[in-house]
Amino acid sequence: MQPTATVLVYSDDSNTREQVRLATGRRPAPDVPVVEFLECATPAAVLKELDRGGVDVCVLDGEAVPMGGMGLCRQIKDEVFDCPPVLVLIGRPQDAWLATWSRAESAVTLPVEPVEFAAALAALLREKKALNA
Repeated sequence: MQPTATVLVYSDDSNTREQVRLATGRRPAPDVPVVEFLECATPAAVLKELDRGGVDVCVLDGEAVPMGGMGLCRQIKDEVFDCPPVLVLIGRPQDAWLATWSRAESAVTLPVEPVEFAAALAALLREKKALNA
């Protein structure tokens, strides 16, 4: 059986969650595991899944309502022990400084551009794999 990676995707917009799934495909790169998704539409659901454990990478929508992904990222970095790496989806390239403030490991702009997104997600999965080795 092939190893899998669990990617939590947070957005109140189902279209954004679908963009992430489609950009990732079965795996974002040949050298990383097949991806399974956990989709969350509320901050409470994200916290519940992170408490449960087993999440390898979080993808958080910085434009989500009522709580944006950058604020949620900062919260989970403070509150979740051994927090997984976070990729934040930002509305404009100028918002990259906010992603840094949130302590996200990576950021890409919306709408999701498949090649850019897959490369960023694959990089985080590689880093996670290297840390666990």
